Amino acid sequence: MTSNDATRQALIVRGGWDGHQPVETTDSMIPFLERNGFAVRVEESTAIYADADYLATVDLILQVNTMSTIEKDEFAGLQAAVLNGTGMAGWHGGIADSYRNNADYLHMIGGQFAHHAGKDPAERTGEQSDNYIPYTVHISELGKTHPITQGIDDFDLVTEQYWVLSDEYNDVLATTTQSVRPWDAWNRPVTAPAIWTRQWGKGRIFVSAPGHRLEIIENPNVRTIIERGLLWAAR
Repeated sequence: MTSNDATRQALIVRGGWDGHQPVETTDSMIPFLERNGFAVRVEESTAIYADADYLATVDLILQVNTMSTIEKDEFAGLQAAVLNGTGMAGWHGGIADSYRNNADYLHMIGGQFAHHAGKDPAERTGEQSDNYIPYTVHISELGKTHPITQGIDDFDLVTEQYWVLSDEYNDVLATTTQSVRPWDAWNRPVTAPAIWTRQWGKGRIFVSAPGHRLEIIENPNVRTIIERGLLWAAR
């Protein structure tokens, strides 16, 4: 999947848990990337990250790979590429819950999925939808002027609401607040990043916590933010 007149290289690495529709969601972004001058390569494995010579030519990595593992040489290659200026972007568990076996990956990305609140236990059926709840994505003061989120107002979703463990090095463009319900363990509202960026060495990182399935990727606000985020992150 390449375009002959492309001037930049994009690598899509996808896989992991099928519930996040890694193929469908990334396929939906390929035409956008090609229209914006990227030749797109798709890999179904992290093995490509160990190819240092190839990775040095990549301007953007789009990763959607949930609850997987990464080998030491693969992460070393990925880390070196980002440090040297390759952009990295992704959404939901495909970037924020990818490799629980590698603390350095978490350090680089800047946020780790910890929880998604569920419906009232009496309403649960054992399906993914048990964790689909209504919530608002609040654009931060920084987000109001950042090229990724500028001009986008707060918006509502009904999907998984990620509780993200993060640090102050992130540039947070949007947040979401977990409310307190009678069946929850926490006893006050908790605000977590929903959209953030991170400068890592010479590389730019973009993360959207919303993006559980294709219908969320196709939400107009989420889609606009992700498309802008891909272009922003690219070398």
